[in-house]
Amino acid sequence: MTYSAAATIPATDPHPRRRLPIEGSHIEFVDTGAGDPIVFLHGNPTSSYLWRNVIPAVADLGRCLAPDLIGMGRSGPAPDGGYRFADHVRYLDAWFDAVTAGRPVTLVLHDWGSALGFHWAARHPQRVRRIAYLEALVQPRLWSDFEPGRDTLFRAMRSADGERLVLGENYFVEQVLPRSVLRTLTDAEMQRYREPFGDPGSRLPTLTLARELPIEGEPADVTAAVAAYGAWLATSTVPKLLIRVRPGALLTGRALRFARTFPAQRETSVAGIHYPQEDSPHEIGAALRAFLLDR
Repeated sequence: MTYSAAATIPATDPHPRRRLPIEGSHIEFVDTGAGDPIVFLHGNPTSSYLWRNVIPAVADLGRCLAPDLIGMGRSGPAPDGGYRFADHVRYLDAWFDAVTAGRPVTLVLHDWGSALGFHWAARHPQRVRRIAYLEALVQPRLWSDFEPGRDTLFRAMRSADGERLVLGENYFVEQVLPRSVLRTLTDAEMQRYREPFGDPGSRLPTLTLARELPIEGEPADVTAAVAAYGAWLATSTVPKLLIRVRPGALLTGRALRFARTFPAQRETSVAGIHYPQEDSPHEIGAALRAFLLDR
């Protein structure tokens, strides 16, 4: 498939950011607009930069907040070197408490940001106004869920070879990210994604999250958390927007069939692989705006 939309997808990120000290480190986040929070959560190995061309579509509808996960983007490192799912939950819970101030929240979720956002929503259902999600983790995975060849990559990352691939070669940024976008990312875009991961030690968050993906019951604690919020999503009447990505990579097959059972949900589709914000940001933004305006 050929696809080129680089001319319509700016590399610049104009959004103002703030910094919040948390547990000996800090979380940096986009903070623009006013009103009830619209929270954009990213995954691996990206940052709030991924949302730069989506946020303008809804910046007049609420206070748009997009944190960089700890150890990623321009947030600080974890002082104890912990980047497991439970560690991200702890930092993000503190960020929600400090920044959203008890107001009703709309969640816009992708990749590991979906796991963190769904987990937060299932524990704070009274705070959740709406949920939009794309290329999301809605249930624990099986090896059979992976496209042929993609399972080989994740098996390698869970092996002793993971250190060489991810810490030594920055594999998530240099290979997984650009291969999961339909168009060719520009030098400026790649530089922004490389920025947080300039040396092997700084790449530990990307390796840890690769190993946290719940596959065939492991890790057990992440599997349990994902299963629990999946059960909540399957019964919750919180309004939802499923943005299906075509061809997609994560939310396909069995997971997509499960997601389509969620109540109070509408569905739309956009072009992309796993990072559609780099292929179809304007389409995502338009769908999100219509959802927020309930059109």
